[in-house]
Amino acid sequence: MFARRIPGLAGAVALAVALTSCGSSDSDSPAGDASDKSGQKTREFTVGDEKVSIPADPERVVATGYAVPTLIQADAPLVGISSWKRGEPMMDGEEKAAYDELPKVAGELASETNYEAIAEAEPDLIVLGVPVPVLGDIDMDRLKSIAPVVAVGPMVPSEWREVSRKHADAAGVLATYEKAEDAYDAKAAELKKKYADALDGLKFGHVGSYGDTSKGTFQREFNGSWGTNAAQDVGADYVGKPKEPGPGSKSVSEYPSLEELSDSLGASDVITYSVNTDGSVPDAVQAVLDSKLWKNLPAVKNRRALPVAFTEAATYGDAMKTLDAIDKSFAPLLDK
Repeated sequence: MFARRIPGLAGAVALAVALTSCGSSDSDSPAGDASDKSGQKTREFTVGDEKVSIPADPERVVATGYAVPTLIQADAPLVGISSWKRGEPMMDGEEKAAYDELPKVAGELASETNYEAIAEAEPDLIVLGVPVPVLGDIDMDRLKSIAPVVAVGPMVPSEWREVSRKHADAAGVLATYEKAEDAYDAKAAELKKKYADALDGLKFGHVGSYGDTSKGTFQREFNGSWGTNAAQDVGADYVGKPKEPGPGSKSVSEYPSLEELSDSLGASDVITYSVNTDGSVPDAVQAVLDSKLWKNLPAVKNRRALPVAFTEAATYGDAMKTLDAIDKSFAPLLDK
């Protein structure tokens, strides 16, 4: 549900990913301070300016969007999920089996929400991992009549960390989540130390997989974007910013024409580019690699154009795979 983007919406809805009414949970509040009508213990969870009363220990959770992979990996008590096709290539066998087995109560889009299916799942908590622009396509009153709703989505791609923590906290699986977080942080610190000297002073650029070949554009990503945020944890610095920054992901990526390739990436010492999980090159990236201008970029001539897989990661479990891919990709830089 609520896939990251669709090419035609890149400059509008889905790329204007916004922080969906989110705040921090009241973690310091005693979990058993109150009970709902059924006698289930509840706690207050802060969502933006609103405090939502949610189960202290949820037993039946429906998850959508960004919440789907996080809560599958944290072994939350899920009874229904949205489709999450963008994450399927990153799932291991156990995760994919769980994903396939769970009832799909919504599709990739907000308009594909199946309220009857959600009601039939009898959730005691609904966690929406959605961007603000699509909330208008959801009948929130209808959802709230079924179960308490926590709606939290990222403002920019790199905020999957904060957003996934809130999803895990609401679903009562924060302890499991934090084990994955600690493992990621330890590995990122190890790689940052390994590449510290090699990356020192280098200016990075990144070509993302969401250019529009029909319009002759490519995606340039800066710090905080999909293809760059994990590499930043290793020490890479994607310098610059969009020429015309906007809200959400428009503040960390832009879509120049292929004719602007030299102006956009000519000063980059290293260029990384997104590839699929199997190493194949997405069409939008291949169009850049086939350009004569690409072949004349200094970084390309110096053999410092590096593919990176798993740039779609939005959980610590998936981002561990991103770190593996970065380690493999950055290895030649150790010989600089």
